[in-house]
Amino acid sequence: MSTSPVTLMVARRVADGRYQDLMDWLREGEQLATDFKGYLGSGVLAPPPGDNEFQIIFRFADEQTMHAWEHSASRTAWLARGSDLFAHPKEHRVSGIEGWFGAAGVRPPRWKQAVAIWLAFFPVSLLFNFVLEPLLGELSLLPRVLVSTLCLTPLMVYFFIPLSTKVLAGWLSGDSARRVAVKASAQNH
Repeated sequence: MSTSPVTLMVARRVADGRYQDLMDWLREGEQLATDFKGYLGSGVLAPPPGDNEFQIIFRFADEQTMHAWEHSASRTAWLARGSDLFAHPKEHRVSGIEGWFGAAGVRPPRWKQAVAIWLAFFPVSLLFNFVLEPLLGELSLLPRVLVSTLCLTPLMVYFFIPLSTKVLAGWLSGDSARRVAVKASAQNH
């Protein structure tokens, strides 16, 4: 079993006219997950314009805690309640940072992933250090870095890096979408 955080990504296409019902159902699922040991967070990435596929992300401390949530009676009942809201769900498990950038085979190149993370991290870190310099400036290096990473890591993981990948989605998916299209075209010939 994994001892590092595990992320479950689920793609759901909303049924016609059921958008608000799906949003309510997703909020209910996030609320249910908060009751489970090892729950680290979750989120919903809205589809790009012209699409109706939502990406739903659940993150747990390790494989064991995710397994307990996945096989719980409350999750089973929640999935049953939402079964008519979507069609053809796809899910996959990822560990670490890969989960922010989609499924294997369609992820952007690592250099683009690094740029997206840096574009999120640099301004937030700069602002954090500028604003808190009067408080942190008196600390020695180790406590200063400890405080800044304790504050910035959750902000980056749950808000700024997902925001960066959403804002940069077109640029991030450009090369990978082209590779998938070329691969599919080659398989058809």
